[in-house]
Amino acid sequence: MIGIIGAGAMGSGIAQVASSSGHSVILFDANSEALNKAESNLLNTLKKLAEKNKISEQDISSIFSRITFAKSIQEMAPCQLIIEAVIENLSVKKEIFSALENIVESTCILATNTSSLSVTSIASACKFSNRVIGIHFFNPAPLMPLVEIVPALQTQTETVIKSKKIIADWNKTVVLAKDTPGFIVNRIARPFYGEAIRIYEEGIADIWTIDWAMKEVGGFRMGPFELMDFIGHDVNYTVTETVFKDFFYDPRYKPSFTQKRLVEAGWLGKKSGKGFYDYSDSVVKQPPHKEAKLGEQIVNRILMMLINEAVDALHLQIASKEDIELAMTKGVNYPKGLLKWADELGIENCVKQLRELYNTYQEDRYRCSPLLINMQKEKKTFYS
Repeated sequence: MIGIIGAGAMGSGIAQVASSSGHSVILFDANSEALNKAESNLLNTLKKLAEKNKISEQDISSIFSRITFAKSIQEMAPCQLIIEAVIENLSVKKEIFSALENIVESTCILATNTSSLSVTSIASACKFSNRVIGIHFFNPAPLMPLVEIVPALQTQTETVIKSKKIIADWNKTVVLAKDTPGFIVNRIARPFYGEAIRIYEEGIADIWTIDWAMKEVGGFRMGPFELMDFIGHDVNYTVTETVFKDFFYDPRYKPSFTQKRLVEAGWLGKKSGKGFYDYSDSVVKQPPHKEAKLGEQIVNRILMMLINEAVDALHLQIASKEDIELAMTKGVNYPKGLLKWADELGIENCVKQLRELYNTYQEDRYRCSPLLINMQKEKKTFYS
């Protein structure tokens, strides 16, 4: 029996994944309106999948029937794994985990789907914190293949092994991450957004041109401004702000006033009709400035920052080389793994470009990872 707390898009998505894998699921939300909406949306989603021949009519009935929409958290009692997927608020999460201990059996794994908060801090709310772990899905959970498994400082090995097996059995790609701000993906991906905004703020290129460069020249599926609008600036900015604060205000993760002002204006992206882009029907799309040299300059600058972040994550043992590459290709659909990309571009070239950025700006934001510097000296590569 799988329990899901939080009936928003993420919680409902995880419930769909678990049920589709044959589990009985209890989905709970303290907000009855949210729970009713989740029930309706989930049924509609399954019907659409059937229309596209992704599942059968019989699958609709079986998947939906395995999900119980609970109005009381007490109904979680028989669960052997509970995944919390509520708002990114540490106090709220701690309160939920503390309450769960008085409801479930001692063998039940308690997991949080947090994307940026400390799993260790959440676990501290429990008397038996060794069964608490981070199981971080990406939105939309039924479609995104990656799941980050994040043990807290207190998590016992058995909990990690069981959690990895369960999620792998759900046909997800599982990576193991150290409990540090942003884990793997949300840490390494920060420059994709932050450096793009810096390029825009400096007047080097407009948003249309930066998005064009990253897609057409860099090979990314979406440009950074399109992606921020898609994610929602309330979400994207909050993650950046959280990572920045939790890394003791390291300038590499510094949020931008440009994005902060969008949040303050309520221009949250696609969901509000306006963000970096205006989604009104009457708005004429502005063409990008398709200059090859400028496109390469934009891609190289953002890519160097991404590579540096990935290398530093490896240097600080946030995750294994293999898991870092998997996380960035499966979690955010990068065209290739960043460490492999570094090899292709040349380690010496990466160090050179990062040093040029540092010399230009004299900001610690552009400091080169010690691992990258040492690899250049020793003429090493990540892959033979």
